[in-house]
Amino acid sequence: MDLAALQSLLTDLPGKRVCCVGDLMVDRFVYGSVSRVSPEAPIPVLKRSRELKMLGAAGNVARNVAALGGSVALVGLVGGDAEGHDASRLVGEADLEGYLVTDAERPTTLKTRFVSSGQQLLRVDLEEVRPISGEVELRVIRTLKDAARGAGVILISDYGKGVVTDAVIAAARETGARVVVDSKARSFARYGEVDLVKPNASELAYATELPTETDAEVEAAIGRALELWAAKGVLVTRAGKGMSLGLRDRPVKHFPTVSREVFDASGAGDTAIAALGLSLAAGADVEAAIAFAQLASGVAIGKAGTATVSGDELVEAVLAQHSSLAEGKIATPQRMAEEVARWRGQGLKVGFTNGCFDILHRGHVAYLAQARTWCDRLIVGVNADASVRALKGEGRPVNDLESRALVLAGLRSVDLVAPFDEATPLKLIEAARPDVLIKGADYAEDQVVGGDLVKSWGGEVKLAEIVDGYSTTAAIARMTRKGADA
Repeated sequence: MDLAALQSLLTDLPGKRVCCVGDLMVDRFVYGSVSRVSPEAPIPVLKRSRELKMLGAAGNVARNVAALGGSVALVGLVGGDAEGHDASRLVGEADLEGYLVTDAERPTTLKTRFVSSGQQLLRVDLEEVRPISGEVELRVIRTLKDAARGAGVILISDYGKGVVTDAVIAAARETGARVVVDSKARSFARYGEVDLVKPNASELAYATELPTETDAEVEAAIGRALELWAAKGVLVTRAGKGMSLGLRDRPVKHFPTVSREVFDASGAGDTAIAALGLSLAAGADVEAAIAFAQLASGVAIGKAGTATVSGDELVEAVLAQHSSLAEGKIATPQRMAEEVARWRGQGLKVGFTNGCFDILHRGHVAYLAQARTWCDRLIVGVNADASVRALKGEGRPVNDLESRALVLAGLRSVDLVAPFDEATPLKLIEAARPDVLIKGADYAEDQVVGGDLVKSWGGEVKLAEIVDGYSTTAAIARMTRKGADA
């Protein structure tokens, strides 16, 4: 997801209503250090330092929706115990609309994780797994109908603990909201005609009895799933391989993911479905929603515990991706020559232009965009600071070489940026041997440095249009005048 699309979506998310329903848990993390083995048994001794509790499962989905700016109603079941009181308190602290139903006959699900040096040593679960029924089920259904008023999307988190019964699923579908199911079930047929079910690759393989390792195998398994289930679509999460989407009467589409360092994958799936559901509620199409979900879950796995992510963190993640990509486009003359050889081996046409590009403005952007239409790959030679100073005088450049090169490399029209120290880019042109040499139309063709050389090996010289009223010199003059008037 590019930065412009992300920022546009983030402005649409605040206040969009999502209803989260399903198995609610309390996640308890006990942190400490291990320095010895117990004399009683071959197990580590954890010296406890602190403890943290937060909402898990459906509760963690709701937390993530709220962190992204959504208005969220959480429907879940708790017991009449201390953990149930903890859940109610945590709902309030997270600023969620809590619609919690109490069943005094069962405990609140509690998952306790013991952690040392960022690694989980042990998890202890307190739970009772059985479907809700009778008056408790009726109360959950009534509560769901109340909570879902005004919601664009209902997110069902089915961890198989018993809250998501057939009657609860039917009630969710009857609200008229879009329904997305994240399930740990072995069969997905019972969810009926929901908008999306989101199994992982292993769950899809189990449910369809088909392998799901390769793209082709996943496509076949999704096709089989859509034959077996009434769901309108299947979204398969495939860990490092990304996601794959199958909608009825459309070919399966694969969404590769950006590789990230994993710190803790706990709750990353909850973050993904929260981002997916909220963006759908905001009117995003399903492909944009998937891209948003991938970005959000990628940020979440870089955090410890069942973490939430914010819009600012997502923007920072995209900027970091773009910065990394931009840095990869800045090349030495030797690497530039290697890249050109690789491009030529692919039959691509190589273009070259150059300039100071001190304060990048719309004239530069239009110029480079036009230059890129004349070639398959565009190299931009950029003057080093001393060269700019010699050409433009003291006080220039305003931006140093690294800044200018990074900004140029961030443009989609630019494929490679090659800085040079000399007064002219002639050595770069000789090394690149471009098929087309581009300068602005304020030059005559016979004034273009390297033009004769390019023509000698069969290349051509092109003059790009100049956008009137835009130049770095004029921009500096305007800033100077404003400073004087202040």
